[in-house]
Amino acid sequence: MELIFEISKKGKKGFSLPTRDVPEASSLPGKYLRNGDTGLPELSEPEVVRHFTNLSRMNFGVDSHFYPLGSCTMKYNPKFLEKIAQLECFSSVHPLQPQLIKGGILTQGSLEVIYNLENLLSEITGMDAFTTQPMAGAHGELTGVMLMAAYHRHKGNKRKYILIPDSGHGTNPASAAIAGYEIKTVKSNEKGVLDMIELKKALSEETAGLMITCPNTLGIFEPAIKEISDLVHGVGALMYYDGANMNAILGKARPGDLGFDIVHLNLHKTFATPHGGGGPGAGPVGVKKELEEFLPTSRVVKRKDGTFFLEYDKPLSIGYISQFYGNYSVLLKAYAYILLLGKEGLIEVSENAVLNANYIKARLKAHYEIPCPDGCLHEFVISARKQAEKGVHAIDIAKALIDRGIHPPTVYFPLNVKEAIMIEPTETESRETLDRFIAIMIELAELAEKDPESFKAFPRTTPVGRLDEVKAAKDMDLAYL
Repeated sequence: MELIFEISKKGKKGFSLPTRDVPEASSLPGKYLRNGDTGLPELSEPEVVRHFTNLSRMNFGVDSHFYPLGSCTMKYNPKFLEKIAQLECFSSVHPLQPQLIKGGILTQGSLEVIYNLENLLSEITGMDAFTTQPMAGAHGELTGVMLMAAYHRHKGNKRKYILIPDSGHGTNPASAAIAGYEIKTVKSNEKGVLDMIELKKALSEETAGLMITCPNTLGIFEPAIKEISDLVHGVGALMYYDGANMNAILGKARPGDLGFDIVHLNLHKTFATPHGGGGPGAGPVGVKKELEEFLPTSRVVKRKDGTFFLEYDKPLSIGYISQFYGNYSVLLKAYAYILLLGKEGLIEVSENAVLNANYIKARLKAHYEIPCPDGCLHEFVISARKQAEKGVHAIDIAKALIDRGIHPPTVYFPLNVKEAIMIEPTETESRETLDRFIAIMIELAELAEKDPESFKAFPRTTPVGRLDEVKAAKDMDLAYL
């Protein structure tokens, strides 16, 4: 590749552009030529820096705010992991570099990280093999359903439907539909768990599998999960574990031991790298032995001499589902996180996450309606139905939290709870932070009783105040405000 710049032969005056690399204005079509000034502002460096610094101060982030963001696990990311990801031995490696060259090691360390991470994730989830290629949770879902389809196709099974609980994540039906399946929704019962009668009605010889989150989006562990697995397997279908809520059961239960055949994990949720803000994510997929041959290529394999190589000879593989081997920096952080915490630390993650959620739930039950009053795991759902009777809805409470320096929780999800507010404190928050959040939520409940009209003005601290959500969705000009 020729350099764009080359040393001027006229002297030591710096650099000059080779004329052959600079198109002449006369060679361009007239309709592409500018006739006037560009209208771009001329700004000094301090003005530009201050502009973007001030913009950054308007943002919410886990380093600056509390994120009780149910279903997304916005937990703190240890800075130690960032340092690991920035190590030159990892950050400077290109995936197209040779695995071995003249006996010298180039990418061996990176391949070893992937290999070891796959083994650790297999142990944590009770699976037999993993792929790290999926770039995010939904991408992992799609990969998992594609593996399910490949399995049934290889077996000669004619399967048409994927079953999904009404409390399932919205990406579940989308992933199944993209993979070519039709969706059947299975209702939950009054306790917020899968209705066994409805499940039995939905199961048939045309069922490909059940996609289920356990614990579910209400923060409740499915008490009949083994019976559910037996029923699904009884018709020759597969069990798919949505790992979005794995933060609740780390070291306590393994999906593979509960009867699941396929699992995806959100490394950017459970294993420290914050989720949201546009990425990057990672959604590795694990499978039981009978599905391993369908995993995406290539696979990292360890030779007898201790070196690693990429194996492509997998005739039943679903092929590539992403470039190279996934979002490597996220994989590296997750690997370091697991090694940093160890078995005891991972168990403590789930214990503290469950403790924090139950603490907040117990403190709020006198002020908000709790659809499922029994104990929860890492997250729980409250309902603003009592406040809605006064004209204050879940979205209004979310807007009010912005003014108080707290990122709003997920609202209006799951869909089987009216005026839902899903709260997930994670394990990384202090008692003081939780108490402050509880006090604010109680304050808002009391304000809804005394002065419901005041909520129409929230948030007051944002540059443009309260946006019209309907108009914002239809008028793209508002996106630039």
